[in-house]
Amino acid sequence: MPPAPPVNFRLNGQPIEVSAEPARILLDLLRDDLHLTGSKRGCDLGTCGCCTVLVDGRPTLSCLTLAHLVDGREVTTIEGVSPPRGLTPLQRAFVDVGATQCGFCTPGFVVTATALLRDRPHPSRDEIVRAISGNLCRCTGYVKIVEAIERAAAEGG
Repeated sequence: MPPAPPVNFRLNGQPIEVSAEPARILLDLLRDDLHLTGSKRGCDLGTCGCCTVLVDGRPTLSCLTLAHLVDGREVTTIEGVSPPRGLTPLQRAFVDVGATQCGFCTPGFVVTATALLRDRPHPSRDEIVRAISGNLCRCTGYVKIVEAIERAAAEGG
């Protein structure tokens, strides 16, 4: 059997080359091969958003994305969103307003909201709700999550 073909991409700002079978999904590559476990495995169906990463700056469900589709692209995980020390203003807002609850879905929400605030620094409540509609939370009822994103937007972050 021939070796798995390489996938070359930028991961959290760093160039990377890794072998991946053609059917390998990005979530498995990130978690199992590269040991970046911030992106969570929730449903494996693309309905929960726990596995959201940014591909070329756009929120993308890594459980539905074949690893080879990121060849030549930029992938940012929750680990790449976070600064080396401390928290981003958005992450701080999640903590300050109590938007994390169990925390399992939080990486997906933070990644999604990071893209939203980059593109729309002062989104309306409706824009926030629409942006996070692909992320599922079973604990919070979304009120604190929306509040955290609004707070981060008001604080410029």
